[in-house]
Parts: sequence; C-alpha cells; structure tokens
Amino acid sequence: MKKILSIALVASLFTSTIACAQGDKSKRPSPPATATETTETGAIIKIDYSQPSLKGRTMGKDIEPKEGQVWRTGANDATVFEVSQDVKIEGETLPAGKYALFTLVEGDTWTIIFNKTWKQWGAFKYAAADDALRVKVKAGRAEKFYEQMTFTVAKNGQVSLMWGDTQVSFTVK
Repeated sequence: MKKILSIALVASLFTSTIACAQGDKSKRPSPPATATETTETGAIIKIDYSQPSLKGRTMGKDIEPKEGQVWRTGANDATVFEVSQDVKIEGETLPAGKYALFTLVEGDTWTIIFNKTWKQWGAFKYAAADDALRVKVKAGRAEKFYEQMTFTVAKNGQVSLMWGDTQVSFTVK
C-alpha cells in the first residue's frame, strides 16, 4: 500500500511540474518573444511568438519550415499577429484584429498567411477556410546568422522574420 501511495505521489508531482512548465511560457525550450511597433501611419503592430532554435539542425530539412507544408511560423502556440487598425499588407487589405501567422514555403517564395483562428496550438487545427489574407513574398539572405527565429517590426511598417541565414519581409501600411 505504501508503495502504491509513493508511486501516486511521484506521478502527481511529475504531472504538476509539467503543467506548471506548460503554463509558464518562459520555461519552454522555445522561449516567448514579442515584436511591437507603432508605424508611421499610426497602426500598432504586435507579434507574439515563441523562438525555436536551430541547434545544429538544417531549416527545411531537420526542422520547419518544410517545403509545401503550412508552418505555424514559430514554436508552441501559433504566432499571433495583431494590428490596431485596418492595414494593407503588400497592397492587400487586412482588417484590424488578431490573427494566427502561418507560412508556406515554395522555393524562395513564401506565402504569409493571416488566419482568423488566432488562438490555437501549432498548425494542427489550421483550416485554410479561416484565412483572412494570403500574400506571397520572396525570401532573401539575412545580414547575419540567427540561431533563434526572430521577428522585427520597423517604423516604416516592414516586418521581417529572420532565422538561420534566411530573411523574409513584408510591408504593412
């Protein structure tokens, strides 16, 4: 009986520890980050995401994004892209609000996807029917190597994602 109680206690502590670590995003292997800026047009852009690291892996081969597969563009929860007012992204209208940010890689062309279901884990329940906007942009070479995936938002509305030696940017006006 004591053995059963001991096992139950250990299992309970283990489960509690995991639950706490999942709730405290800073304890995850891919830490949370935020990029935010008020643009010249007055729009506030905020990106909440988790930063996966390459850790010696090759992007597109050992780790996402993989060619032809929708990627959550980060780790853990889907990346949340929020704008305070209606904006134009690469000339296409996106209403004010929160969106899950996904990407689809096809060679050096990346499709940036703004999905209405912003609160979701990864891309497991991604539904194209919920896309608010899709824009295509060209990937380029980053100025330096980024071990952790990083977003920046510039005052002029340029949003950039850098990871490894890749940079993908789009313009928000």
